[in-house]
Amino acid sequence: MFENLLSFGFSSIIILNIFLAIFLIFLERRDASATWAWLMILFFIPVIGFIVYLLLGRQLRQKHLFRWEGRSQIGIDNLIDYQIEAIEAGTFEFRLSDSLVYKDMIYMHLRNNHAVLTQDNAVTIFNDGEKKFSALLEDLDRAKDHIHIQYYIFRLDRLGTRIYDVLVRKAKQGVKVRLLFDDMGSRGVKKNDFQELTDSGGDVETFFPSIMPLVNPRLNFRNHRKIVVVDGRIGYIGGFNVGDEYLGLDQKFGYWRDTHLRLEGSAVHPLQTRFILDWNQASKDYEIEYSDRYFPAIPLKGSVGIQIVSSGPDSEWEQIKNGYLKLINMAKKYIYIQTPYFIPDASFMDSLRIACLSGIDVRIMIPNKPDHMFVYWATYSYVGNLLKAGAKVYIYENGFLHTKMVVVDDEASTVGTANIDLRSFKLNFEVNAFIYDRETSHQLAELFEQDMLLSTELTMALYKERSRIIKMKESLSRLLSPVL
Repeated sequence: MFENLLSFGFSSIIILNIFLAIFLIFLERRDASATWAWLMILFFIPVIGFIVYLLLGRQLRQKHLFRWEGRSQIGIDNLIDYQIEAIEAGTFEFRLSDSLVYKDMIYMHLRNNHAVLTQDNAVTIFNDGEKKFSALLEDLDRAKDHIHIQYYIFRLDRLGTRIYDVLVRKAKQGVKVRLLFDDMGSRGVKKNDFQELTDSGGDVETFFPSIMPLVNPRLNFRNHRKIVVVDGRIGYIGGFNVGDEYLGLDQKFGYWRDTHLRLEGSAVHPLQTRFILDWNQASKDYEIEYSDRYFPAIPLKGSVGIQIVSSGPDSEWEQIKNGYLKLINMAKKYIYIQTPYFIPDASFMDSLRIACLSGIDVRIMIPNKPDHMFVYWATYSYVGNLLKAGAKVYIYENGFLHTKMVVVDDEASTVGTANIDLRSFKLNFEVNAFIYDRETSHQLAELFEQDMLLSTELTMALYKERSRIIKMKESLSRLLSPVL
């Protein structure tokens, strides 16, 4: 009897795997590498593989997740149409030659992402958590009308409590406070933990909350964005989340090296729009309707050209990845890349190889320690491959490197939340600022070069000396890279 049940159970699993394999191949229409990776998992580890697929493998079916009628009221749709038509007609006014050089890239983001070009911005760069959060706390404390704050990770530890206390105080003063965090990134934190804020008039929402107690089965499709908007006039975007580790207080990671931007100027308006779209998706009871208070007139603050570009599994195009590729393909002198995870697809690897073989100075910096083991060894494998083409690879030794940054030729750059991996390109909701400005790009390049002094160069000779165990880890991790 037991043997019959065991045989029936095993046969059922095999049949289920076959049907799932057919579903993967003929219905989901993934790229071939991801399909083969999932088929390998399903057939080599049938039961566990099926569970892993349910957690990580399903694609997002719902389309048009982010809708907001207020877009037309603030004139974004009309402005997008105007900028596209003006660039096509050759009549668009580029205030600085820095933007004109990247006209094709600006046009691409307008067409594929509705990313308005703003040219009146001032940018402050933070590469240290203490300085970033000190500035943020000051801006929050000076808020007069509203605070919109969104993080993938928001911990209620010492740093999180400092920020939370300010939010509660400002809410009690009549400032409209809205806090949005990702349910998976901020696991361990629940909406009920922010009761004092909601009692004071603030609103709190979670992105894609769990439908099961204690466990969220939707491991993919997380909102990885980090956005703060204060009074519609000041914006923050970059890699820092909210937690003590981002101040370098975690013994495992040590000093936390990241990059974040403080924006003033018209770029704050598309950043505000991005927050409202995310908020309205998460909130069914407290949706934001258009109001002038969220989009005040902003006096001239600077001359930096910026496009706020977002991407996610709801999009037809991989907008941020395409922006990265466009930057790489337009480079004439150098390409600097900082990323904690480097698991590119074939198009990305080909672009970097071509740049290297064309004599362009390609430098990639990755961390010296993993926060995700398989991801780390896959990263090591890919950068090792690029060494053969002539890239220079640096291992950051002064703590953990979490920066997501690309700089090209002291002319253009991007900073944001998107790592160079398939998860950021396809599975998570991300946002980056693409910057067309020599001074800002030069500052970011200088920070990269300063970090080189705190790094070890991974030469081809050193890479060839790695042990057999490391080679095995690389091979296995690279094999799984399409699903990491």
